[in-house]
Amino acid sequence: METCCSAFLWKAKKSVEEGATTRPVRTSADGPLPPRDALRLLKEGNMRFVKGTNLGSCTNDQLRKQLAEQGQAPHTAIIGCADSRAPLETVFDAMPGDLFVLRNAGNTCTHAEGSMVGSLEFATGALKSRLILVLGHTRCGAINGATKAHFEARKAQPGATKSALQGLLHDLSAVAEQALHDMGPNCDEEMVAAHAVKVNVFHTIDFLLKFSESLREKVRSGELEIQGATYHLETGRVEFMGRSPRQMDLLASNSTLPPSMNTVVGTCDSPTVHGVRTTADAPVPGLEALRMLKDGNERFAVGAPAPRLGVKASMREALVACGQAPHSAVLGCADSRVPIDTVFDALPGDLFVLRNAGNTCTHAEGSMVGSLEFCVSKLKTRLILVLGHTECGAIAGAAQTFMQNNTSAPGSALEGLLLELTHVAQNAAEELGPGVELQQLAQHAVKVNVFHSIDFLLRYSNTLRSLVNSGDLEIQGGIYHLATGRVEFLGRSPRQVELMSSQQSLPPSMSSLPIRTTGSSALKSEEALQLLKEGNKRFTNGSGVAGKITPGMRKALVKDGQAPHSAVIGCADSRAPLETVFDAMPGDLFVLRNAGNTCTHAEGSILGSLEFCTAALKTKLILVLGHSSCGAIKGATKTFLATKSGKSPPVSKALDALLDGLSVVAMKAQKELADQGCAPSEEEIAQLAVKLNVFHTIDFLLQYSAVVREKVSNGEVDIQGGIVDLETGRVEFLGRSPKHQELLKSGLALPPSIKSDPRIIPELS
Repeated sequence: METCCSAFLWKAKKSVEEGATTRPVRTSADGPLPPRDALRLLKEGNMRFVKGTNLGSCTNDQLRKQLAEQGQAPHTAIIGCADSRAPLETVFDAMPGDLFVLRNAGNTCTHAEGSMVGSLEFATGALKSRLILVLGHTRCGAINGATKAHFEARKAQPGATKSALQGLLHDLSAVAEQALHDMGPNCDEEMVAAHAVKVNVFHTIDFLLKFSESLREKVRSGELEIQGATYHLETGRVEFMGRSPRQMDLLASNSTLPPSMNTVVGTCDSPTVHGVRTTADAPVPGLEALRMLKDGNERFAVGAPAPRLGVKASMREALVACGQAPHSAVLGCADSRVPIDTVFDALPGDLFVLRNAGNTCTHAEGSMVGSLEFCVSKLKTRLILVLGHTECGAIAGAAQTFMQNNTSAPGSALEGLLLELTHVAQNAAEELGPGVELQQLAQHAVKVNVFHSIDFLLRYSNTLRSLVNSGDLEIQGGIYHLATGRVEFLGRSPRQVELMSSQQSLPPSMSSLPIRTTGSSALKSEEALQLLKEGNKRFTNGSGVAGKITPGMRKALVKDGQAPHSAVIGCADSRAPLETVFDAMPGDLFVLRNAGNTCTHAEGSILGSLEFCTAALKTKLILVLGHSSCGAIKGATKTFLATKSGKSPPVSKALDALLDGLSVVAMKAQKELADQGCAPSEEEIAQLAVKLNVFHTIDFLLQYSAVVREKVSNGEVDIQGGIVDLETGRVEFLGRSPKHQELLKSGLALPPSIKSDPRIIPELS
């Protein structure tokens, strides 16, 4: 039987095919349109608009009567910009009744949050719309203005807001700030403003998800889709961008009202100047703030909160005019059962609260650390409390993931969060010992995770460490017990003294490395080797920082040219990506790769490339890097053993020739092991051959390149070897070849393949 929505789609399609002068209109007689179908209608309508084949929005008395009498049933609700160049119904070639349209400057919820959220809850509830589209557009005046204001504010103190427009631009500055962070400090204002359009779209989507339980519930059930898009004024095309990257995270929000619609209460007795804490009050020492938290939690636990009165206008004015001065910052879990201000019976202005699932810095490290640095340095807060809680879903999920030994790649943000938290569960399991049950493990992991977050803050923030060291800041932990309502205060991290010696100043996700160009100072070989070791350590620790490349960096690499600190001969194996293994930036490494990290059958190319690198690019270190479980070396070992047994395989293709050429390394490995009095297996021969092959390649470079030999001999260049263990990611640095000194006396100037080339002029051959 035909459904109402399918009937509507059929009628719309039929009218298009028949070239009707009018199209059907959507009314409440039509069933809700699934999100995918609504999105398809938008895409098809925009395509007609771009091609100039609009069907138009002609109506007649009959259609208007249907809309009036039967009521609306828009298939999509759109938040768009008020810009006259972006008329939404025209852009999507829509009929009256198709779109529920909300528009303001900047397609934002800023200063219109209650109206926007309430309107969309009406559209998705009463009107059954199943798609919300937040639509930005290129060259948006509101976004350009906010970006300009943000750039100007970075140069000078911003003045007081004197108009509603200034207030709008000021509140949109967070979007510009995020865009600048994404693009990097070297981007100009125009580039940041262009990116800010996209950031603002997702910012608005995130606001809707964060502050509307009605919308969140419909998204969770699959009944509703909230997606973003950008309309390109230049082409007329709409770029559909899909869901917010933060959707999964924001679906855990427990906020039910936008900030402007929430009511707050105050207390009738407060030892502060204005009845709430503001900058008019002196900072509270850390231990005194801790006592206030304990007292507040005790009041909450016994069901005797402080007497409450509505916050007076004068108190609100003081919070705005004087600014905040919270006595404590709390990093807590997003769990709706742990409302932190309520748990500590706190007033507005008392607590600077950061929350996420699992009260962790995982996946939010920069935001958490940066927020706390702001709180303690600018707001003069003297206590940070990391608060876990019993029956924590995030920790229980991580413990289960650990017990199941699940190492598969995450398929969602939630799975990624749980996977990152598994090392907390692992530490808890190590402390409890073998045979631990899941429930016991999850319970203990809550405590371990609290200290883990504290340790992260101490390790990666010089600001926090300095204040702790001077006695101006306390960082302590606690666990909120859901069953009793009481907080168990844990005190400082057992590792605080140890972590005070950390030299880290930024979390891994915010750390970045400089790029090397011809304008960079030359590095000695030992300095380059140290960079490789440090980079590999970051790689093995999972704290790599390379890859954050700004447009300015790329331009510098093009304009100024390369100056790599190291040249690396590595294997072509996809499991050993050299730049990743050494957490290196573009411009750091001059990389040569082939199967087996060898000069066999590529000698001229390899030598010529290295002579160019060490001479023209002034690189001081050459590293030959092999790796465990090398397929080329395994194949060469098989070839050697087959030849040794009288079953020499035919050399009929290039791979056969490569393996045959490498078999000399396997022969040396077999002899070395046999000389030690053992009968080595094929696997043992191949394992040793990896190391011998590294030195074999180094020896070839020294033997057949006069340019490289001379630079090594006078100390200008060093050649060393290494092996990366594919299982651990660690590089074993082998140092120089045992034949280093002997080969520096070589008199050969060209590799065999070039020396025998008849095209080489006699005096060079």
